[in-house]
Amino acid sequence: MGYLNLLAHKNGIKSYLTNMNERQKGLFICFWVYLIAFVVAIYCANQIIGAHQWVVVSFAHFVATCIVYIGSFIYKNSSLYDPFWSFAPAPIAVYVAFWPESGVLNYEKIFLVLIPVIFWSFRLNLNWLRKWPGLIEEDFRYVKLKKGSKLWINFVDFFGIHMFPTFQVNLSLLPIYYILSKDTGDVSWLLYCASIFTILAVSLETIADRQMREFASIPSNHRATMRTGFWKFSRHPNYLGEVSFWFGLFLMALTAENYPVWLFICPLSMYLMFALVTCKMMDNRSLERRPDYNEYMQKTSQLFLWPPAK
Repeated sequence: MGYLNLLAHKNGIKSYLTNMNERQKGLFICFWVYLIAFVVAIYCANQIIGAHQWVVVSFAHFVATCIVYIGSFIYKNSSLYDPFWSFAPAPIAVYVAFWPESGVLNYEKIFLVLIPVIFWSFRLNLNWLRKWPGLIEEDFRYVKLKKGSKLWINFVDFFGIHMFPTFQVNLSLLPIYYILSKDTGDVSWLLYCASIFTILAVSLETIADRQMREFASIPSNHRATMRTGFWKFSRHPNYLGEVSFWFGLFLMALTAENYPVWLFICPLSMYLMFALVTCKMMDNRSLERRPDYNEYMQKTSQLFLWPPAK
């Protein structure tokens, strides 16, 4: 009887998925993969809860990434990992804020740090949700990276596409551990400034994405290069906003007592990843698709907002 109930349940799920379009089906799969990843990560973290707090965070982050990778492998689409970049930091920030290693809860500090992080996470997830077509399409960068033998493709998929971004996010989140979980000092006006800077960084990213979305919605702009708004002064103002967000988290840590000087590595590594890898790949794609992009590229700053060359 139990087997028949299980079979009926499986058939019910199959029927439910059959009636969905590809986008709905992709979102359904993504939701369950991420829910499983979240639950398994919490369970595994509880097994080492007495360890250093950031070791617990890093282990849970690693486990969750492995679950998402398994989902990507099963459905043969690494874009299942895309929202993980913006999904994972929010629960991590909440954890170190409300269960600090110091045992001291400072709600003013929690507010100043969590508002920018949650704003950033919500914005990026909404942006992904708005344009993701489902598992019928895979990010062009992943497609380019996954070339060669089967062994090499699986290596790149696991370490390059899944684990490297997780490591990068985990490293770049480290400043919030020092400001939320370790620091017991009073809130200074500098933390207010850092929080406002971080919110403005997310706002820059939001406005730049909206400008590009409006430009791309006009059919005549299909193969044209965006040259208005923030895009007049930077080829990738949305990525400038992203890098600035992580730099803002670093600025928050500078207001903490006894922060380690090597924390500058956190935003620097994020900047280098975008400047040397992500922006380069996006530029190369635009050169292939837009006849006027080479001229635009020669005159316009890669990341920083700067008047175009004449």
